[in-house]
Amino acid sequence: MGALTHESLVEYLLEEAFEVAETIETAGGDAELKAELGDVLLQVVLHSRLAEERGAFGLDDVARGLTAKMVRRNPHVFRPDGSLQESFPATVEEIVRTWDAVKRAEQVLHSGAADAGAEPSGAELSRADPSRLGALGGVPGALPALARAQKLLDRAERAGLPASAGPVDIPASEADLGELLFAIAAAARAQGLDAERALRGANRRFQAGRPAAPPHEPSP
Repeated sequence: MGALTHESLVEYLLEEAFEVAETIETAGGDAELKAELGDVLLQVVLHSRLAEERGAFGLDDVARGLTAKMVRRNPHVFRPDGSLQESFPATVEEIVRTWDAVKRAEQVLHSGAADAGAEPSGAELSRADPSRLGALGGVPGALPALARAQKLLDRAERAGLPASAGPVDIPASEADLGELLFAIAAAARAQGLDAERALRGANRRFQAGRPAAPPHEPSP
């Protein structure tokens, strides 16, 4: 095994995060959840240590940055000095609006509103309305396509942007919905289509505000 790098550790970070999700969703119990969370924390420690060795930042810097972010994004809870507010009068809607506004300001500061959260390249994104990309920014392009679609739709709803998809009849339970999604993936595979790649493209079009591609007419 070679020397550890940020790149070589990515697969383990993702694996540990998915194991936490699986433990929660399958009711694995507190002991198992504690162990899985420890594995995720180990990844944070390892990445911080690698950064510290090259003089970039350490674990303490990560913790301080997180603390500053929580104070900055939650003015209804914290004063600018980090102390608690005496009361929390904000509504849930106001809290969400403030959180989104601060996140967008951070994205503009770090990378520009038009680039925030956008997947690299893509003609759809290059012609998109920058304000729309800003509203839908901050959703990692590396997320699995289905998870990213749900995040984009959530951001769109909060920003008052219309969803591009029309009404679709879906099952009432998550179990039945899962079976339907699995069947769609199987049917796509049988036709030589990549369902994940197809949804990534739909995500890009939605983020850019472009209409969905017209449906393919089946051969007679």
